[in-house]
Amino acid sequence: MATDSQRGVVAVEFALCIIVFLMMVFATIEYARMMYLWNTQQEVVRRAARAAATADFADAGAMQALRRSALFRADDGALALAPGVTPDVLRIEYLSLSAAGTLAPLPVLPGCPARNVVNCNSNPYGASCIRFVRVRLCADGAGAGGCPPLPYVRLMPLVPVPAQLPPSTLTMRAESLGFRPGDALCP
Repeated sequence: MATDSQRGVVAVEFALCIIVFLMMVFATIEYARMMYLWNTQQEVVRRAARAAATADFADAGAMQALRRSALFRADDGALALAPGVTPDVLRIEYLSLSAAGTLAPLPVLPGCPARNVVNCNSNPYGASCIRFVRVRLCADGAGAGGCPPLPYVRLMPLVPVPAQLPPSTLTMRAESLGFRPGDALCP
């Protein structure tokens, strides 16, 4: 039978071991959440790029619906487990391709998808022809020049994890951009 001093030693040993064990459990949860967010960000960018390549870029409602859908949402709320990932941080850029092979954002988008078809048929390497779509997740307040990665908000402050999530960017070839044969040409 254990004496009182042995019971006290067992209680102290248990307290020390449970602290180490719980720290390992919390670190595992935090790293699993970070990996989930990294993977989900890549999927959000892929879904948004695919939809942007076929959606009417001139329709603001369609573009907002595209952003919501890419985030697996029906409203303007944040991505699950990521309060900072909202439709506002999803940046969609339409790019032209120069004859030298350089991609550059269009300074002014064509008025409608039909106008883009006309622009691309007349000069496929012109600055008014959308050839590619780039989608990125950029931190709030990011200007047109840069795209800082999203910060990672920890659930448990004692667990050391990176302060930022890796950048999520995808560039893909533009497809219909919402053009349907027979659409009227806009100005």
